[in-house]
Amino acid sequence: MTNDARALLPIALEAVAIANELITTRPPGVITAKGDRDMATEVDYAVERAVRDHLGLRTPAVRFLGEEGGEDGHTGEGLQWVLDPVDGTVNFMHGLPLCGVSLALVRGDTAILGVIDLPFLGSLYAAAEGDGATLNGRPIKAGGAATLETALVSVGDYAVGDGAEERNRARHAITWRLAARVQRIRMFGSAAIDLVWVAEGKTDACVMLANKPWDTAAGVVIAKEAGAHVTDLDGTPHTTRSTATIAAAPGILPQIIELAGGARSSTA
Repeated sequence: MTNDARALLPIALEAVAIANELITTRPPGVITAKGDRDMATEVDYAVERAVRDHLGLRTPAVRFLGEEGGEDGHTGEGLQWVLDPVDGTVNFMHGLPLCGVSLALVRGDTAILGVIDLPFLGSLYAAAEGDGATLNGRPIKAGGAATLETALVSVGDYAVGDGAEERNRARHAITWRLAARVQRIRMFGSAAIDLVWVAEGKTDACVMLANKPWDTAAGVVIAKEAGAHVTDLDGTPHTTRSTATIAAAPGILPQIIELAGGARSSTA
């Protein structure tokens, strides 16, 4: 099995095409509660099964991690596929088009390949380490905002479940600090969209105080390959072990980190 991300990109695109077909032709179906205001649809499970099976046949030596089913039985180091079958499940349930499938290939704690398909928007993003990022086959590049006052910034969802009130104090503080400085703030309800829209230059930065690999891994490599800088909250390079996810145009990254880091410190 090759370790070259570019060689495995066609297989990832095959898998995501299978997911696209399921997402666009099936209703959400039965909703399964996973926790407080956290749920999965029949489509989430169907997509994960289909993609897991396809990748198992095409790349049997590569481990697999899915949001709904967890890890497969493989052990050891090496490559791992990481899948969010429907990123933005709540949007999908409500008929909002801001949702899609997010598939990454991870080596160690670093994403080296990412494919994100937003089927209701007709947008297919892809990137392999060292090979740039594309939207529907065309190269994309992150925006060039140089000041916060001209920046459109998205923020991640607020927390739900146990400890949500405590965890949301920092999120509220970050929102407030950004609102005082940036041109506008948006919340899209999908980490994949947060990251690929930074990659495409639709937005100038995103700030998420979370880093679940199925949510972020694919988008991180796409954003990086498009020229965005992606870091943890303290400005260190982003990995699957990071505690937060910040992606931004290079010109405003230091200011975004300062505002976000200061907000978390003020609520600690």
